[in-house]
Amino acid sequence: MSETSGPKDDKGAIVCHVTRWYYRRMGLLTAMFIGMGLYFIYDGKWGYPKKNEVAERKEWFEREVVGTGTPPAAGSYEEAKAAGPEAITLWMEEARKKQWVVSSQMQEPRWDDFAAPYGWASDPKKYSAEEIEQQFWWGGVVLAGGFFTGILLLLNRNKKFIGHPEHMVMPNGVEVRYDSVFKVDKRKWDNKGLAYAFYKPSEEAASRKAVIDDLKFGGADKVLTRLLENFSGELIEKVQEPEHEGTESQAESKATPEVETEAKKEEV
Repeated sequence: MSETSGPKDDKGAIVCHVTRWYYRRMGLLTAMFIGMGLYFIYDGKWGYPKKNEVAERKEWFEREVVGTGTPPAAGSYEEAKAAGPEAITLWMEEARKKQWVVSSQMQEPRWDDFAAPYGWASDPKKYSAEEIEQQFWWGGVVLAGGFFTGILLLLNRNKKFIGHPEHMVMPNGVEVRYDSVFKVDKRKWDNKGLAYAFYKPSEEAASRKAVIDDLKFGGADKVLTRLLENFSGELIEKVQEPEHEGTESQAESKATPEVETEAKKEEV
């Protein structure tokens, strides 16, 4: 996967440092989480309450200015309308002075006309107390995700993946001897730069899995090559394309030259 090999020290060790791609990816992810979290909190603290004020203002306008209630509110347009044309004329003059009717073309009060100078929505949504509370909850969750990815970024800053002639040292400091590896899974290597080495630290120990990440550690492909040159076991290299639609993909296993041609699994 890597285009360049990792640097080697005097003893021939391949030292793989964290790639710029990883820093950039994790940095963007951290910034995205923090930005989204702050946006949720902003909506809960200011955004939604402000929208509720607009929704309540529309309710007032429809009730007190237009007079949609039964009976119409005192001093409303509907009350003046019921009193006759002269009352409507007087009401419209007063409404224009109070900026209830803005456009000179309007002959009756309309919310869109009243709201236009303020940039208010035609149909403002009113949010419940529960919906406002959820914004703080989601904001906290997303911010926590941002802090988590940020901590991961800092923790991985000085980590290294090292391939020595006879063993590799994982980023967490665990040493894995090549001759203790009994299976290597490369099915995700071409697309994701991931390979898994299954090994036993000792004959009595349970099997463990080591992850080789070429996108995270530059030059990890060279360590993988060194591993494959020094182990005898099962190599799972790729996933076969299904011959018919609906057929499950099967892993194609290949044995190293030290394994018999009939692909018998060598147990370590």
